[in-house]
Amino acid sequence: MMKTKSYRDLEIFILARELAIKVHKMTLEDLPKFEMYEQGSQIRRSSKSIVSCIVEGFGRRRYKNDFVLYLTYALSSCDETKVHLEMLRESGSLNRTTATALLEKYEELGAKLYNFRDSVLVGHRTT
Repeated sequence: MMKTKSYRDLEIFILARELAIKVHKMTLEDLPKFEMYEQGSQIRRSSKSIVSCIVEGFGRRRYKNDFVLYLTYALSSCDETKVHLEMLRESGSLNRTTATALLEKYEELGAKLYNFRDSVLVGHRTT
């Protein structure tokens, strides 16, 4: 299963990083000033946490339980990010089109994270 030499080769890392950058820029460019420091700060942290957890889990991949734990943390941060996006959309602080597009990408990322975690559970190897 795990022949990947670097976390940078993982599709989940590539997508999570791309989305974290989009969210970061969105919070600085598209949110009202009062949200930039409140909800903006929260969603920036949760979106970047997904990336960090993937990287940290990959670094501990020799230990299956640690790897699975960090992938679970990444999934949890993905869910948190989706909730922040929903709240920003429903409160009118973020354009519905932008929020919905990001939500769809985070749904995709969540599914990929879930499947990747399952593959680690079933076929874990340390190489």
